[in-house]
Amino acid sequence: MNEKILVTGGTGVLGRRVVDLLHSAGVETRVLSHSAKPRTVHEDLLTGEGLEPAVRGIDTVVHCATSPFRRVREVDVVGTVRLLEAASLAGVGHFVYISIVGIDRASSHPYYRVKLDAERVVEGPPPHTILRAPQTYDLVLIALRFLGRLPVMPVPRNFLGQPGDAGELADRLVELALSGPAGRVPDIGGAEVGTLADATRTYVEVTDFRSRTFQVPVPGKTARAFRDGALVCPENAYGEIRWEDFLRSRLEHPGKLLQATA
Repeated sequence: MNEKILVTGGTGVLGRRVVDLLHSAGVETRVLSHSAKPRTVHEDLLTGEGLEPAVRGIDTVVHCATSPFRRVREVDVVGTVRLLEAASLAGVGHFVYISIVGIDRASSHPYYRVKLDAERVVEGPPPHTILRAPQTYDLVLIALRFLGRLPVMPVPRNFLGQPGDAGELADRLVELALSGPAGRVPDIGGAEVGTLADATRTYVEVTDFRSRTFQVPVPGKTARAFRDGALVCPENAYGEIRWEDFLRSRLEHPGKLLQATA
């Protein structure tokens, strides 16, 4: 196999699993990271530094890099424009972009509006594939552990979600990367649909969490979209790993539990 693939955000929760799968498949892989970690190529989507040499000789780009909390538009939209321009000039034949289920139905959320704008950018050259996937269990775990630091743990009422296992999502992303450009492919969700309260109860049971929890009503347009199921697509459940399976796996390997919250 002579395919050469560049993975942006290759040290993140999803990106590093994509990289591991590509390596296991014998694919020559270049890892792009802003953090300049060992065995990665340093880049800066904010300035364009390092992008031109990073895409040189690359056949496919898998774009996992994102910045949901800081300088979001500059990284996710402007940075993606810079990456696409460099990829086009280098003759990259396939650009794979990972997006999020429900961003069009919950576009009142600022981060989701940015992701929609990034999708529109990706729809130009080079030829592309866009996959809308759910948030990962790792992110849910981070959120619950953060809320668990409070004296009483508040949980938004009736927020529906369908998160998924990062390893299984990476399987699908690699499958798409090794196929030809397909445009916007069908969305996928995780193995099961449930509320955040359901996820919290499972977390409490599995981890023997001691703090009290209570459900709180959350006002606003975005909260209403979450309650109405904007983030779920039960008809396209993907993978077999459930939230409880994920938690029990992390408890069997405590280092992974800490890693998910770093």
